[in-house]
Amino acid sequence: MQITRRTGLSLAVAALGVTALPRFAAAQQGASEFSYPVEGGNVVFHPVDHASMVVETPGGVIYVDPVGGAEQYADLPQPSLILITHEHGDHYDLPTLEALPDVRLITNPAVHEMLPDALKERASTMANGDMAEALGMQIEAVPAHNTTEDRMQYHPEGRDNGYVLTIGGKRFYIAGDTEPTPEMQALTDIAVAFLPMNLPYTMTVQQAAEAVAAFKPAVVFPYHHRGSDIQEFAQLVLDGGSGSEVVIANWYPDGKA
Repeated sequence: MQITRRTGLSLAVAALGVTALPRFAAAQQGASEFSYPVEGGNVVFHPVDHASMVVETPGGVIYVDPVGGAEQYADLPQPSLILITHEHGDHYDLPTLEALPDVRLITNPAVHEMLPDALKERASTMANGDMAEALGMQIEAVPAHNTTEDRMQYHPEGRDNGYVLTIGGKRFYIAGDTEPTPEMQALTDIAVAFLPMNLPYTMTVQQAAEAVAAFKPAVVFPYHHRGSDIQEFAQLVLDGGSGSEVVIANWYPDGKA
């Protein structure tokens, strides 16, 4: 896997629609999977829990920040690749990684340093601005960090990643834990975005809605939102006039949203 560095990054986001959405084969509030058409097939998103998801692509299956035990994934497609955004326990869980199939991992540099040798042998590291190719898609590592001074302790600048995946001609943005960064706001042509919103660690719903207005994804999923008013977020996006569609998925099967 070849990784290259790039300075210019791009993105776009999504809007209000908690019933049926024309872009999705199964986009309904609380649905367990969401299918988006791309060249060569579909990209299917399976929300798992909080910030963990499974992404089926025409080239293979990606697990993003799998935590909580491998049993959570028993009924889902097996992975071809695992992406890790950063080191916090709701994104990086070593016992879960060790119990999953032995596939390639891509992590930020800080997590790569934490991996035991057996996992490090099949892991690649991507820093902010790096690009890689895997499973027939392009991966861009996008900066993910806090911008509010009293929150910088949680996600300092330069450490953590979000990822933009280009699959079948469409761009998908998984933000990781972040507030609106200049790189996020400058993104273009994003088909689907996943944005975190919970205090004190990431964005407020107001910040998330302002980010949507800035980079205008076609569709946006609030995720990593425990304790936040995502209906307020959806209304703010609607009022903001970006044209983005908000999809509210079930990220908290334990009911503790």
